[in-house]
Amino acid sequence: QVQLVESEGGLVQAGGSLRLSCAASGSIFSINTMGWYRQAPGKQRELVARITSGRTTNYADSVKGRFTISRDSAKNTVYLQMNSLKPEDTAVYYCNAEVETTPRYVRLYWGQGTQVTVSS
Repeated sequence: QVQLVESEGGLVQAGGSLRLSCAASGSIFSINTMGWYRQAPGKQRELVARITSGRTTNYADSVKGRFTISRDSAKNTVYLQMNSLKPEDTAVYYCNAEVETTPRYVRLYWGQGTQVTVSS
């Protein structure tokens, strides 16, 4: 089994910063892509950022230039540094990971979600 545990989010004023982390543990052979998604009330879940095992990154247009995704592969951990936060960033944030539990067998896992609230 594999578990993804996220750090707690929080409440921050517009213009502030917050850092999220997500650590994977369990039966892991390797981890391919890791990413962050978010879901706001009344909206569908959307991709925020993703990072490959080679550390190639992709960002949603709405967060590009403000958020930075990174990973520590030795610790099976992915991070999301959020700067210049806006009220529209308010959402539940979920991490995910494409995990090889054994060679050639890949499964997608999700974290439990954490609330980030940005006030004006």
